[in-house]
Amino acid sequence: MTSSTTQDTVLAQELESARSVALASGLPYAGGVSPTTAWKLASAGDAVLVDVRSAEELKFVGHVPDSLHVAWATGTALQRNPRFVRELEARLASHGGKEATVLLLCRSGKRSALAAEAAAKAGFTRVFNVLEGFEGEIDGHKQRGHADGWRFHQLPWIQD
Repeated sequence: MTSSTTQDTVLAQELESARSVALASGLPYAGGVSPTTAWKLASAGDAVLVDVRSAEELKFVGHVPDSLHVAWATGTALQRNPRFVRELEARLASHGGKEATVLLLCRSGKRSALAAEAAAKAGFTRVFNVLEGFEGEIDGHKQRGHADGWRFHQLPWIQD
């Protein structure tokens, strides 16, 4: 077995494990994956990473290279985007549509969980939440990025 085949097997097992946890927890979507697993899947072309943060967050905080963007909420008040599912469908049309393995990323993993739920209810069968999000949870000093999150794990990101 080659290392590529071994990695593919490990990633498939991680997705199945996430699905099992989701089923046991009663989640309406396929499950949650770590930022590291999300990066491995996306960079291998085995999944599509979709950032659901606002356009302002992507521009001023940073984003993952080659990720797609569909805002779950917009503006400073983070008003829910009523076109989210339609926009997600349109962006994923060339990636397998509702059958694609989709990884949703937000700031801390909370909005992306809501977005994953909405996507699953709309018929997406392999939609996962990226746990910890891009910046991670807020800590005791009211700061993010010191304990978890995409950037904390030193995964690739860029800033405009």
